[in-house]
Amino acid sequence: MSERAGIGTDQLGFYTLGGHVDSPRDMLDELASAESMGLGQAFISERLNVKEACALSGAAGAATTTIGITTAATNINTRHPAITAAFATTMHRLTGGRFALGIGRGLRPQIAGLGLGQTTTEQMEEFAHLMRRLWRGEVVIDYDGPLGRFPKLALDPTFNEQIPLCTTAFGSRTLQLAGRAYDMVVLHTFFSDDTTARVVQEIRDAAERAGRDPASVKVWSCYATVCDEIDEQTFLKKTVGRIATYLQVYGDLLVETNRWDPAALERFRASEVVQELPGWADAVGDAATFDRLRAVVPAEWLACAATGSAERCAALVRDQFDLGVDGVIMHGATPTELSSTVEAFTKQPQKV
Repeated sequence: MSERAGIGTDQLGFYTLGGHVDSPRDMLDELASAESMGLGQAFISERLNVKEACALSGAAGAATTTIGITTAATNINTRHPAITAAFATTMHRLTGGRFALGIGRGLRPQIAGLGLGQTTTEQMEEFAHLMRRLWRGEVVIDYDGPLGRFPKLALDPTFNEQIPLCTTAFGSRTLQLAGRAYDMVVLHTFFSDDTTARVVQEIRDAAERAGRDPASVKVWSCYATVCDEIDEQTFLKKTVGRIATYLQVYGDLLVETNRWDPAALERFRASEVVQELPGWADAVGDAATFDRLRAVVPAEWLACAATGSAERCAALVRDQFDLGVDGVIMHGATPTELSSTVEAFTKQPQKV
């Protein structure tokens, strides 16, 4: 492994309000804990229930003073582009520059259910260019392009805002897009070490081909981090249940990206336990279900996570930096659940 020094907790992040929640106010306690631990980034995912990204971002910005806040992710076609640009500018100034606007393609069934078209790579690239034009104070007249038709797009002619743009990335086209046009990239959970190193290089290469400094694109690993201090059923839900759900939703892409054996995916899908699931595994499974699922998910796939003691989790999180990433999102855990891992992270000797 390569030798990297100077990696602190400011290069660690977490997803606030992970999974299903009843009260968005829980985020406020999570953010307070995260700032006290010295975490550098809070990522906000959007769900169409009590997790609307703009409202959560505003509350997060008002409730914090040091931590970065990134939407990871919202969609580019559920709001007018001028409204999205104004949201980002408002957040940028509200937080004193701690905000990054993060977008993604969205889940196909949900987007289709809303009556919206599926977001293309061309649209995501055009979106980045348009946001930067508006943040520079440009007035865009008679826009007719990949994002639609707009007679006039404008915010404020005095603007000259430098707001980071982030995208979640999975497949090769999006990874290369990220290198060309975005400032931050959030990778997907359950990437193998080989995959993480390879996709980081793919992003850097795309940035260089576009005439950008490859180091200017900050890549965040989204690394399932589940300490064994929690109860067994919750542990299985956050590991076995979560990867089983991903395999249900977009197993082909996950297997293809990791270069895993597609025959193993077919065996998983054909298994009795998966056939009997009435919904997504992590939403409907119980302890017995998770135990059965563990038998049909290859061990090497489940190993793409930080699990075990706090010391082991911390060491594995630190190892992620040797793969070339700039930050690690400790996915699937609240700051309270991460406190022992972060403490162990700060105590472990760094490579010099």
